[in-house]
Amino acid sequence: MNFKALFAACALAVVGSALPAHADVKAAAADGMILQFKGEVALSRDDAWSRLLNPSAWWVKDHTYSGDSKNLSIDAVAGGCWCELWEGGEVEHGRVVYLKRNEAIRYNAPLGPLQGLGVNAVVTFSLADGSAAGRTAITVDMVVVGSSLSGLDKLRRWWTRCLARR
Repeated sequence: MNFKALFAACALAVVGSALPAHADVKAAAADGMILQFKGEVALSRDDAWSRLLNPSAWWVKDHTYSGDSKNLSIDAVAGGCWCELWEGGEVEHGRVVYLKRNEAIRYNAPLGPLQGLGVNAVVTFSLADGSAAGRTAITVDMVVVGSSLSGLDKLRRWWTRCLARR
């Protein structure tokens, strides 16, 4: 199985379908991993941005705490929460640390199993003009660092499979 391709496909599902996409595992070690993918979607920048800020439209319910992706929201301001709220529980998936409308949003976001490992994870979604009118180029960078006890090199494969479902 080509995990780089799965990572790319999953990340593009965030804002719409597009091919080709290019994924790179920039680095993977017991104490960190750097993943990046680039692709292009057939959406205007405004539409791609709107979709990106609506995780209930692209997040897989199996990878929520509540079992329902409709419980996800993003407060798109610095310090805003990428949260999941449901009766009886809530979780912060990420915190907005940088935002420039229609260009980029960055989260401190130790998603899924990373949250319990005490690692720092930063996920940046960057949008740019695509190759033609009505198309948007997207780059997603994920940088995760922590103790070598975290075993992040082993999680990289799990993470790319998980993201492929988005």
